[in-house]
Amino acid sequence: GRRDEQMNRNDLKGKIQTVLGLIEPGALGRTLMHEHVLCDIRPPGTRSDNDLGPEITLENVWQMNYGHGLKRSGRKYMLDLEDIATREVAMMKHDGGDAIVELTCGGLSPDPKGLQRIAAGTGVHLVMGCGYYVNDYQDPKNHKRSIDDFAAEMIGQILDGAWNTEVRAGMIGEIGCQAPWTDTEKRVMQAAFVAAQETGAAINVHPGRDPDQPQEVADFAKAAGFPTERIVISHIDRTIFDEPRLLKLADSGVTVEFDLFGQEASYYGLSDIDMPNDATRLRLIRALISAGHLERVVISHDICYRTRLASFGGHGYGHIFRNVVPMMTRRGYSDDEIDAILVHNPRRLLTFV
Repeated sequence: GRRDEQMNRNDLKGKIQTVLGLIEPGALGRTLMHEHVLCDIRPPGTRSDNDLGPEITLENVWQMNYGHGLKRSGRKYMLDLEDIATREVAMMKHDGGDAIVELTCGGLSPDPKGLQRIAAGTGVHLVMGCGYYVNDYQDPKNHKRSIDDFAAEMIGQILDGAWNTEVRAGMIGEIGCQAPWTDTEKRVMQAAFVAAQETGAAINVHPGRDPDQPQEVADFAKAAGFPTERIVISHIDRTIFDEPRLLKLADSGVTVEFDLFGQEASYYGLSDIDMPNDATRLRLIRALISAGHLERVVISHDICYRTRLASFGGHGYGHIFRNVVPMMTRRGYSDDEIDAILVHNPRRLLTFV
C-alpha cells in the first residue's frame, strides 16, 4: 500500500516540493520564506479556555496588535478561518507574490489538507514545514523520544506525508529553540540535521530570544558537521540589533531571515526590546549586503496573528510586495538585489540537494 508510493531522495533532488507536489525551481517566483496560513499559536495552557475574548473590531485591533491583553484575546492567535485564509493568500498573489513557505509545525496545529485546498484555490505555491516548535508547545511524550525517532518522523513527513495525511513537507522547520536551550529542543535540532542530510531539505530555525542564540545554533550545526548554508535562522529582527553580531552570524554561512516586516510598533509584548520598523530592517539588510552577504538574506512577515490579516485591519501577506519592495527601490536597492532576496535565495534553499 502506502509504502510503495513513498518517494525517495532521488525523486526530490533538484526539485521544490509544494503541498500540491513537485515543481521545477524556476517555477517558484517571488517567495515569502516564513508565514503561517493555518495555525493556532495560543500557548498550550490556554487552549482549553473557551472564552476567546472580544471579537476583533476597528476599535480594538490596534490595542491587540500592540501586545497588551494577550490572555484576553485568544481569538487573535487562531488562524483557523480557511475561507479568509484563501482570500488573504489570493490578495498576496494580486500584490505580486507567487509562493509562501508555511512553517506551522508540531505544536502549532498544522493543517496540511487545508493548505492543499488553499494552494489549489489560489494558484499560489505553498511549501509546508515539518518537525517541532519550542519545548512548551510539544506533546509531553516528546521529552522521552530519541533523536532517531524524531528524525524518522521528519523524514517520513517529507517522503511520505505529514500529520496523518499524504501531503508532503518541503522544508524542515520552524524548529523551535529557546534561551536557555532545552534538551528536548537540542534533540529535535539534531534530528533535523539527520533528516536534512537524509532528504536534501533545508532547515528553518526559530531561535530563542537572546542575541547570542542564533550564533549558538550556527555553532551547534558546525560542530555536528551540518552545512550551515542549508540553515535559515528566523526572527533576526527581534533578536539581533547590532551589526557586529549580525555580520558574524552571516559569516558562519547561515541565511539570516528578517521576517517581521509589517510589525512596525516598537513595543514588543514577548520580551523587553525595541523592535525595528521596516526602514531599520532595510538598513540592517544593506549592512549585510555591503559585507558580501546578499546570498544570505530572506524576508517575510511571519503572520501568526489574526489581527495582522487585511481582513481584520492588518497589513496582510501582500505588504512586502505592495509596500516594502517600492521602499527598497527608493532606498537604492537594485532589481538584482531585490530578486536575490525574493526569488533566487528562496529558490536555492527550497530546492532539494
